[in-house]
Amino acid sequence: KHGTVGAVALDQQGNLAAATSTGGVTNKQYGRVGDSALIGCGTVAENGVVAVSTTGVGEFFIRKRVAEDVAARMRYLQEDVHTACEAIIQGDLKTMGGEGGLIAIDANGELHFAMNSTGMYRAGINTRGELSVKIYAND
Repeated sequence: KHGTVGAVALDQQGNLAAATSTGGVTNKQYGRVGDSALIGCGTVAENGVVAVSTTGVGEFFIRKRVAEDVAARMRYLQEDVHTACEAIIQGDLKTMGGEGGLIAIDANGELHFAMNSTGMYRAGINTRGELSVKIYAND
């Protein structure tokens, strides 16, 4: 089965990192480049701000530059990771007709998972060492 795998991390020196890999879209148009390969669309990491990895309908994530939009809201509007992620995923992306989600971690180690779909496999360990493993949107 094809799918997206993403990771975000904050190391002990305060460096943020993000990575996204995708299995691609079945029957895609020849030459199509998805959002995973485009920095700012499927992945972004900016020390002192946020690291984001996304999954969903790539064309919408590219048009909206979802990962960079989250970082910009945090950088310029001083929104926290939860507010910025939800504003993009539940607001702008959903309004455009885009479906998907993201994982994000801010410079303080706060993790957030946002989605406007029924589910997204996700797991994380917060700064207190607490493990969170979830599948469905209402988990």
